[in-house]
Amino acid sequence: MLPLPETPRVALTPAGLKPAELTPATPATAAAPAERVTTRQFLQLFSAVMLPMFLAVGDQTLLATATPSIAAELGGLRDTTWIALGYMIAMTVTAPLYGRMGDRYGRRDTLLVAMALFATGSLACGLAPNLGVLVAARALQGLGGGGLIVLSQAMVGELVPPRERARFQGYFATNFSLASIGGPIIGGLVVHHASWRWLFLANVPLCLLAAWRVLRLPQSADPAVNPLADAPGAVLFAAAAGVTLAWVSFAGHRFAWLSAPSLAMVLGAAALWWALVARESRHAEPFLPVELLRDPSIAAMAFTVICFGATMFSIVFFLPIYLQLAQGSNPSESGLLLLPVTIGIVVGSTTTGRLIARSGHPNAMPVAGLILAGAALGLLALLPLQRTLLAVLGFFGGIGLGTVMPTAQVVVQSLAGRARLGAAAAVVTLSRATGAAIGTAAFGAVIFALLPGNDPARMSALARQAVPDPAVPFAFRVGFGCAALVALGGAFAASRLRRIKL
Repeated sequence: MLPLPETPRVALTPAGLKPAELTPATPATAAAPAERVTTRQFLQLFSAVMLPMFLAVGDQTLLATATPSIAAELGGLRDTTWIALGYMIAMTVTAPLYGRMGDRYGRRDTLLVAMALFATGSLACGLAPNLGVLVAARALQGLGGGGLIVLSQAMVGELVPPRERARFQGYFATNFSLASIGGPIIGGLVVHHASWRWLFLANVPLCLLAAWRVLRLPQSADPAVNPLADAPGAVLFAAAAGVTLAWVSFAGHRFAWLSAPSLAMVLGAAALWWALVARESRHAEPFLPVELLRDPSIAAMAFTVICFGATMFSIVFFLPIYLQLAQGSNPSESGLLLLPVTIGIVVGSTTTGRLIARSGHPNAMPVAGLILAGAALGLLALLPLQRTLLAVLGFFGGIGLGTVMPTAQVVVQSLAGRARLGAAAAVVTLSRATGAAIGTAAFGAVIFALLPGNDPARMSALARQAVPDPAVPFAFRVGFGCAALVALGGAFAASRLRRIKL
């Protein structure tokens, strides 16, 4: 059986949570029972790190319904894509750095630095006089957002024993899902009743509240970690990820997939990734946590999370479009019809966390969950869909997807060990972001290539038709079928994990 890495136990003191002395690693079969985390400890930890994660994740999708209003006030409709892209690139490229910085300087204090950057960027966004300043402010906001996600996850690993982490990760997965799917709904309500600027200005007092809660958590650091030992690797990763995400966002919209700009970006991204992999594989202290990915189980879990991200974001972005084009729903109705998916994810993630906490066996949950999600997506591709059936299949698909993130965090953190909790959280965050970008681009390319016209005027005409064009349901059926195959691929990858007991 696999020996568990060293992990901290939780002790309750008058000050609250703090990591106690490390206990020697023991074989999984003979591990001592993990100390239970009390309700008081749970509330102290979860109330501190839940809000930073919600803010960072929600800002990925919050502006989906606000973009037209921003363009109407600031102009530059064609360039509003960079409002989302600037945030996504900054958040993605800083995730590994925050993981290393947290391991070296302490995750609590590094989280406070990330929160300060996020709040400053939010304030600048809310006061932006033009689109250029808004894009730059979004990038600054993203520089903090990457740390909010990574370090919030790492704090759980620092303060909670492995077996109990599953229970916490279930709540974090619920928080992530609510932020991702609830972002467009919240954004639409705020824009409708106030100004889009309040989507950013409201972050400032929320960050102050979160900082007050985080300050009550303990601090620990590992002076042996050198987060800036591979500065050229960090630059290469930023360039490679930036070019790749720009291509994913622009190809098929700003320029054709097989055009000269598209091919130039693909070749440039490939060269940068090749240089990065060549450097990181030889460097003694690489910027990317490649040492973790050399573990076959961590690599398999990372691929599972990529499949999860691709599947979930394909549902989040394309199910509302399907409802509007093929079912005649308005934008508000289509957003609300995502609620069954959200409820399913909440049920799946919380149930998964509790089952793993009781049994100590995490392996089976993502396999069964992704098979269930694949089956639901397969039925979306095959059955004549009415709204009731859509809601039922969305609910069960959400349950399946909800099993992945609680398991991923606890497995990767347990295999990585306490000294590399930040790097472990970075692996999961990068995998999820990669899956989201690939899924959105790939499924969008498949669906829009099959639709009878993909210009905005044609899309508006399709949405207004009393009887939908038969090509519309067919295009989305093919897309849902592809998503089902991706989910099943994730289930297969999860089945390759070696069996562990927490």
